Amino acid sequence: MHEVHLGILAILGICVAGGVMGAWIFQKLKVPQVVGYIVVGVLIGDTGFGLLHPADIAALGSFNNFALGLIGFLVGGELSGSIFKKYGKQFTAILLGEGLAAFLLVGISSTLIVNLVVHDWIIAIAAGVVFGAIASATDPASTIDVLWEYRSAGVLTTAIVAIVALDDALAMTLYGIGTSVATILTQSGGDSIGTTLMHTGIELGGAILLGVICGFVLNAMMHYMPQTEKRLGISIGILLLCIGLSVAFGMDVILSTMAVGIVLINSAPRRSKKLFETIRSFSTPIYIIFFVLVGARLSLGNMPLWLWGLVVVYVLMRSLGKWAGAYWGGRLSKAELPVQNYLGMAIFAQGGVAVGLSIVASHNLQHIQVTPEMSLGDMIIFTVTATTLCVQLIGPAFAKLAIKKAGEIGRNVTEEDVMFEWKVSDVVNTEIVPLQEATPLEAVVRNFAEQDTFVYPVVSNDGKIIGVLTFDMLKELLTDRDAWHWLVVGDVMQPVLDRLFGGMNLGEALLDMQNMQAEALPVIESSENGKLLGVLDLREARRKVGAELVRRQTASV
Repeated sequence: MHEVHLGILAILGICVAGGVMGAWIFQKLKVPQVVGYIVVGVLIGDTGFGLLHPADIAALGSFNNFALGLIGFLVGGELSGSIFKKYGKQFTAILLGEGLAAFLLVGISSTLIVNLVVHDWIIAIAAGVVFGAIASATDPASTIDVLWEYRSAGVLTTAIVAIVALDDALAMTLYGIGTSVATILTQSGGDSIGTTLMHTGIELGGAILLGVICGFVLNAMMHYMPQTEKRLGISIGILLLCIGLSVAFGMDVILSTMAVGIVLINSAPRRSKKLFETIRSFSTPIYIIFFVLVGARLSLGNMPLWLWGLVVVYVLMRSLGKWAGAYWGGRLSKAELPVQNYLGMAIFAQGGVAVGLSIVASHNLQHIQVTPEMSLGDMIIFTVTATTLCVQLIGPAFAKLAIKKAGEIGRNVTEEDVMFEWKVSDVVNTEIVPLQEATPLEAVVRNFAEQDTFVYPVVSNDGKIIGVLTFDMLKELLTDRDAWHWLVVGDVMQPVLDRLFGGMNLGEALLDMQNMQAEALPVIESSENGKLLGVLDLREARRKVGAELVRRQTASV
């Protein structure tokens, strides 16, 4: 048989469909959906069933950059100047605390383990500083996905967004120092520390400068494009240009697109808010594919037992460093208690940046042999790949636990979120007494005068709705008082043309009422059972939704 090549479109289809199914299963288990995406990727990658091959994943490299660019842009949109003005000192202290603590703990422990295996302090220290530098990186993608999934909002959420956004710059700086030390110690002919730091500074500064320029260009062009679809088109075009230039010149994609988002949210906050919402609304399939490919890329191969021991120590020391460093950074900067206590556990995830740095390190240190079968470059990429798999599985769960402990889950909600969670039966007015077909019209007029409703359902003796009576139907009879004494409800009511069901989604029901320009509609149990439940009043329903929104947003932490 000929080997079947699925092609890019089929691969994307597998990623999206499989990712959605995996997310659904893991959400049922109360685990963040991003873990389901990654597990599905592992299953269909080389570690699992082998449906996705390294060549397929490599062919989608540009797609991964696009996904990272969108993530960076949306993260930048969360970082307004007022946040940094208020929390700037806290963020700096926490960033340095968690990054340096992870660097030191992982670096020292990795050095000791590698020395036990190779009995060479030079190689052990070289490996330790590289591992420590890579350990300082935090994956913004999976962490932010958890915050979005659980609609988190509050001081802890704000701090998490800022720290994961800025972690790239710190990780790349530490990596530049680490690889310089490693190459000097092993006499591999690498650049000096000063040269490497200069190159790193140019890359970081260049990424920020590129993003700032693209941000101002995008803001200027949006000024002349009021239509949402045109703004979306020009925004994607500018982002793709920014991403492409970042890749071409070896700059950090997340950092450059994050700068675009920061410029946009601070220069035109009202105009850009709708744009960020629009981009986030269509980006879900892109994120799914990205995380599935992350899992598929984690091919572990045949790793020796001692390397698995290094993986365990790396994960434990990195997690401890992130937690302890964030705690002391928050404590020294007098951050709020939720930030001190829970920020560390929210930033365990390690992803694309760490894997990317490990790939670069493996190329630079490939010729240094740790054992006869393994080079220093191979050891770094195998270890970082395995640790990435571990922390990507536990990181989102701990991020969810952190925002849950801080009481910030479900506080970043909109009226639409509330409406599409509720059913019509949750807000239906059951206090309205329905009219009987034989009720005199004189009594009905008094009801309209005393009650704040303009729709009365008419029911039969067995409680099933047979018609409606509205204020508009009575207008012509208001001047003829004599007719009130001999007319009954059955004479003026109309058959039920429109009604709602108790089990309907409230958001869909209110949208239907807006399209019909109806202020109120009767609600029945089901189409089979016409028993009346009450009346849904559009104004009253929106008032209850608004009250619930305020309750959630102001819930005590």
